[in-house]
Amino acid sequence: MMKAALVVHAVLLGTLAVGCARTPAMTTTAAPAPSGDVTSSGGPRGTDGAVRPAAAKMSTTATTRVPIEQFKPAAQGTLNDVYFDFDKYEITAESAKSLDANADWLKANPNVLILIEGHCDERGTAAYNLALGERRAKATQNYLSSRGVQASRVSLVSYGEERPVCSEHTEACWAKNRRSHFMVKPQ
Repeated sequence: MMKAALVVHAVLLGTLAVGCARTPAMTTTAAPAPSGDVTSSGGPRGTDGAVRPAAAKMSTTATTRVPIEQFKPAAQGTLNDVYFDFDKYEITAESAKSLDANADWLKANPNVLILIEGHCDERGTAAYNLALGERRAKATQNYLSSRGVQASRVSLVSYGEERPVCSEHTEACWAKNRRSHFMVKPQ
């Protein structure tokens, strides 16, 4: 009993001597540019003052960001959505065919900027789906870049599960929501 008490006291004394970090370590590396300040309504506000959806997470490879409100849906038959397997962001063979056609159209129309929206089905947490949507958009951008589409023409945004095209709770419906969607803006 006496030995156990001494061990407990020694552990406590050691913990007090070493101490615990009360704040996380800070690094001095540069942070990426902010996507906008947060408004009182909870959504980020862009430089144009427009409130963006609270769940949207936007990134871009271009040096200047084009507000996402300036992008419009692509004309029917020009750029096709690509779809993903459950909890995946790898480009499938079927998606590769669509992206090859999209790359050909984009190379034939060099004055068009694109916004790739990453989407998920409703399963998973909101934070997880935002990250997965961003990985899907980035995988789509990387594929297009490998086919000769300049990365500077591409902006990315993840909506996670926030903008479903189908609201039924079935696998067929969820498959429609797991996608990268294209929006365009002439330069």
